[in-house]
Amino acid sequence: MRVIAGTAKGRSLKAVPGKNTRPTTDKVKEAIFSMIGPYFEGGLVLDLFAGTGGLGIEALSRGMDKAVFIDLEGASIEVIKQNVQAAGMAGAAEIYRTEAVRAVKALAKRDLKFALVFLDPPYRMTDMDELMAELLERGLLEEDATIVVEHDAYHRYPQAFAQYRQIKRSEYGDTAVTVYRFVAEQEEEASED
Repeated sequence: MRVIAGTAKGRSLKAVPGKNTRPTTDKVKEAIFSMIGPYFEGGLVLDLFAGTGGLGIEALSRGMDKAVFIDLEGASIEVIKQNVQAAGMAGAAEIYRTEAVRAVKALAKRDLKFALVFLDPPYRMTDMDELMAELLERGLLEEDATIVVEHDAYHRYPQAFAQYRQIKRSEYGDTAVTVYRFVAEQEEEASED
């Protein structure tokens, strides 16, 4: 695993030992960033279920200002710390060991707004739409924010729900990537009634 493009291009990233973490392959990572980027002009990125931190680190390398990495596993947290250090991005990273919903609640108290969110949970978890609803409810998204959900190809998330519109879905073997855009206009129309 490595950083594919940007300021940290070519830097090697460590994998989490054991079989509990399924890192995003370079091929899928490249496909994700060609769908959503490939480069960014600043903003905050949230990498929930961060694993190795590879997606958040790639986003930083490609121009995001700061990344918040969340994972529940202690081994993952150690690897993320090593990987952001190896990529030369420790100063742009916040790393927390906690459960995803608890992290969302804590981040909301800080009035943060994310331009990009990665949701790459264990494939047995198929409730990322509920977690996206929580992000919305807590006001954690910038207008036109991009949400990337990596999941089992057999599972399908809705085309649209709440203020989310699916803009792309691609499959790579047993992995699927569904990309959503957060549309804030609906909110304004509703408040005019």
